Order: sequence, then structure tokens, then C-alpha cells
Amino acid sequence: MRAETFRQLTANPGPFISVYIDDSHHTEDAGHGLELRWRGLREQLTAADAPPTALDRIESAVLGGKRPIGQSGRALIADPERILLDEQLIRPPVTPIARYSRLPYLVPIVAHAREQSRHIIAEVDHRGADIRVSDGADVRHSETVAGEGYPVHKAAGAETPGYGDLQPHTEEQARHNIREVAQRLTALVDAERPELVFVVGESRSVSDLAAQLPDRVEHRHVDLGLGARGSVAENVTSEAVAAEMLRRRNTVLADVTDRFRAEQGRSSGRAVEGLTAVCGALRNGEVRTLLIGDLEDATVVVGEDPSIVAPTAENLSELGASPTAVVRADEALPMLAVSTDSDLVRLDERLAPKDGIAALLRYAPRTAADE
Repeated sequence: MRAETFRQLTANPGPFISVYIDDSHHTEDAGHGLELRWRGLREQLTAADAPPTALDRIESAVLGGKRPIGQSGRALIADPERILLDEQLIRPPVTPIARYSRLPYLVPIVAHAREQSRHIIAEVDHRGADIRVSDGADVRHSETVAGEGYPVHKAAGAETPGYGDLQPHTEEQARHNIREVAQRLTALVDAERPELVFVVGESRSVSDLAAQLPDRVEHRHVDLGLGARGSVAENVTSEAVAAEMLRRRNTVLADVTDRFRAEQGRSSGRAVEGLTAVCGALRNGEVRTLLIGDLEDATVVVGEDPSIVAPTAENLSELGASPTAVVRADEALPMLAVSTDSDLVRLDERLAPKDGIAALLRYAPRTAADE
């Protein structure tokens, strides 16, 4: 996950409320179950002295508004004044989580958030297209490209009175309409910089569109293979987009795991693991990708400057800094990674690094021999 997803949190002094809850809506009593789960989390947060007004705000967000269809999770990060992040998760948390602490808890979002990258969905046929530009689940722009000239379907027979031979005109008008769609998609890609362009439509329309797209758009193009324009329910399209995003996320995880092992194998110095090594790399701004495993209840010590972090007070003192707080490693290290523009990846069983934390570095650390 890209650091910019959490960038706004780095300038906020906190403290933060972090809530992860199952808000699945697939049974008749789902609403009652959600209320009970939230009540339990609210009691935990109240016991931790979280501000009641902030809890009221989160409660309204959790219990109000549009409910998801099927299994789902919800992640909310708030400070005492407002909700800072409100994200749907691709799967609910195994157990509800509520924290009130100096730093936000981001790991479940990294692991299970629906992909938040900007993308375009285009439902296409030879008459035009319906286009949506979205940031995650939020639609930021929608429009319809309507081609000119009808009909675009071939006449039943050339002998039909009054029609003449419509086939050449029909095919040329269909090509013209597809070119208009391609031109508009290209303009939107250039302006909005989406990561992917998802296309829905019957196979001929989709293939004709792909042939008209310039390389900078075509390499973002994904055919969802769902059916003709206007025949696919919006939730079906959304689920297909989420599934493709998840497939790509799993590919990224596999690639990162393989790269970490390869860098370790060649002793390049660009793969480190363990709290001591990772804290050092984060302090120096060397981390390209933070690999988050099972940190459990590990803690780190921070100085007055939040970028000065170490496994122990003794380690911090060796850096000439005085310890100001002991914080959870699963909160401090991801936030420090965000502040240094590092990507975040939640590991699975394919990689279990020392202390539950590892990193791929931007470059090999300098040594005395390099001086």
C-alpha cells in the first residue's frame, strides 16, 4: 500500500482512536449484531478515556449510512475532533479491535483495505460508453459518451425498402463511436492518472476499443469479461473490480517476498529484518518497502523527535536522544514508514521475518569501507 493513503495522519498530533469492526450485512439480524459489536468496542474505548464526543461521531459512522452487501469489515481512524479515515475492508476482522493511543493502528488497513487507488470503469458498446472515475469506492466523476448516427445495427436485409445498403455506414459509425470513447478515455487517463481502466462490454466492443487506445492507456486496460453494457448490475462490477485488485495485491506480495529472499541470498545489504535493523533503516530514510509480519505486543522507544525510534531506551541513548515514550511497534513503525514515503506490505505465511518485521531498502547502507 502506498504511503500517500495515510499521509494526512503524519501531521496530526493525535491521540488516535482506531476501530476495526465486522459490519457484514448478510443476515436478517445483521444490524442488531453490529450494534452489539460496537457497544463492546465503545466500552473498551471509554475505559481507555477516549473522548465521548469522538465516540459519538464514530458511532454515527458505524451504525448510520449505507450498509455493505455480504461480508465486509470497516476501519475507522479518528482524532478527538474528526474521523480521519473511514475505509471498507475486503474481509471482516477475525475479532473486533479498538485502540486509543498516541499513534494510529494501520496494519489491518494495509492487510485488508479495498484498493484505494484511482481507477476508471467504462461500460462500452458501439454506441458509446458510460464512464466513472473513482477513488476507491468514491465516485469523483461520471459521464456518458454518446456516439452520433443511428442505427448502428445492421439492417435485416439490403432489400428492405427505404434502407438501401446500411452495412458500410453502420460499421463506419460504430468505428467512429469507439474512437470517440477511446479519445475521451485517453483524456481522462491523462488528467486523472488512474492506476487501472476497467472495461465492461461485449467482446467485440471491448476488443475494438483496446485497438484504439494508445499504449499509455492500453497497458492500464483490464477487460472484466462481465457482459454487455447496461446488462451488468453495479454491485457485480464492483465485486469484479475488488477481485482484480485483490489478485494484483497478492501478486505484489509474492513479488516482494521473492525479492526479499533474493536480496538476502546475494547479501546485497538491501534486505534487513528484526527490530534493531529495521528501526535503523527507518531512522535513516532507507526503507523502500516495510514488510509487516506478526509483531504481536512488541514495543519500541521514541525520542522527542518521532523519527528517532529504537528497540530499547539504551539503544536510543546511544543515539544521543532521550526516550520520551514507549509505544507499540505495530503502530510506530508503519507510521514512521509513511513519514519517509515507504510502501507498506502486510506479510502472510510465505515470509516470517525476525521479530515480525523486515524491510527492502532503497539502497545498500554505507559502511566504513565505502568512505
